[in-house]
This record gives sequence, C-alpha cells and structure tokens, in this order.
Amino acid sequence: MFAPLREAGSLLPGLGWPDTRVLDDIADNCGRRVVNANGVRVRFVAQDAKPRKVEDAFEPRAFLRGEVLVRRFNWHDLFNALVWMTFPTAKAALNARHYHALSRRTGANRTAEESALTQFDEDGMIVLSADAGLLDLVRGFRWKTLFWDRREEVKACMRFLVFGHALYEKALRPFVGMTGKALLFDVPERVLGAERPELCAESDRLTALRLWNPEALADPQALAPLPALGVPGWWADNETEGFYDKPAYFRAGRLRKRVQADSSE
Repeated sequence: MFAPLREAGSLLPGLGWPDTRVLDDIADNCGRRVVNANGVRVRFVAQDAKPRKVEDAFEPRAFLRGEVLVRRFNWHDLFNALVWMTFPTAKAALNARHYHALSRRTGANRTAEESALTQFDEDGMIVLSADAGLLDLVRGFRWKTLFWDRREEVKACMRFLVFGHALYEKALRPFVGMTGKALLFDVPERVLGAERPELCAESDRLTALRLWNPEALADPQALAPLPALGVPGWWADNETEGFYDKPAYFRAGRLRKRVQADSSE
C-alpha cells in the first residue's frame, strides 16, 4: 500500500521526526516539481494557532501562498506532505478545487462537491486498468469475482495506488473495514508496465486532468468505494477464498450514479 511513497519516503532521515525544514529539502530533491496551482513553490509550515481569517485556513493558505500546514509528530500531516511530493499536480488541482468551492459556499455546511473532494483527499485511491471489464466489476461491487475469480487478470491488468493521506495513516494499523474512495482510469497496457516512478507520474497526470474538470467529483457518488484489503498483495488474509465471504466488508452494490472511467488516450 505504501509503494507510491517510497521515492519521497526514502529521503526521510533515518533517525528523528522530520521537521518542516527537512520536508522542504525533500520536496526540493524528490525529482518532482512541487508547486501549487498558481505555480508557487510549496513550502511546509508549522501549524500554529487556529486561523482567524479565511485566507489563513488550510486550503486557502496552500492555494494563495503555497504554504502547507504541518503539525509536529503527526502521521496524518507527514503523509499529506509525502503525497504532495508524489502526486504534486493532482494535489495542486485538488487544492485549487477546494479553494474555489470554499469561495463559492454560501452556508456553513460543506457542499456535495466539497464532500467529494475531501473524501478523495483523505481516502482516495487511483485505479488503473487495461481491461474495462474489470473496472465494471468495481462499479458493480462484484468483489469476489474481481479479486478472487479473476485474481490473475487483476494482477496483470490493474494497478491500485493509494492517494489519500488518511488512508495511508490507517494503513499503519490496517483493519477490516478500510475502504478507499477511488477514481477509475481505463489505460493502455504500456502504462501498467512502467516502473513505479513513471507509473506514479502518469497517475498524477491522469488524476489532475480529471480533477481540473469542473464537472468531475460534483458529489461523493462520483467515487467508487473500494475495500482496500481486498487488493491482492495488500493483506495476507486475502490469499484465501473465504476472506471475500465477509458481506459486512465486501458489500453488495446499491443504486448509485455510474462511476466514470476516463481513457488516457
């Protein structure tokens, strides 16, 4: 599950908790251009007192000044920083969508769009497949057919990447019930054969393109729920067929809007 973060994570110090200076240095040397949607270099800033002005809140501050707030000794915020370094274009697009949605809000409660953006930001997954039929199984909640009956095809034709920093935090202590909120992409086979850095870069590009579409993620039903521990190789218990006979986790489908998959070509 942590594979996408390995490049940036390998630059973390072997001893001690990374402070904002260390995170800035890693962002400078991670091989990706880590900027916000305005082209401002992202810097990690220690979170202090609760902001009193809207422009000093988390998303506006990142969008307007390129400052991403980080709490000390906090896994959630550390993973957020590493995701910025791994999927910088998608994070910049997501932050811009957050900012503009907040600017348009007229009431105190989150809009459906804001809820969708937050769910992907926190628990998002990126699912790439060279077989459109396998993506249909995800949309149809046909988990045992997907992950067990067609297991070898999944291994050959699909890639699953964790995007949400909250999902990474949960993966420190995995539990049955962990569920990702996925964006689905129909891609050529050559994409799946790329080395991990190139795979992450292409996933970043595709996700950013999806997020820049103002009609995408209009509400949470645009995301596909996905039981993360069912992905082959992510959880030892899923090597046995009976693991997929847990209806409380591998739930049947429900009436919902059709989750779309964009082609990369």
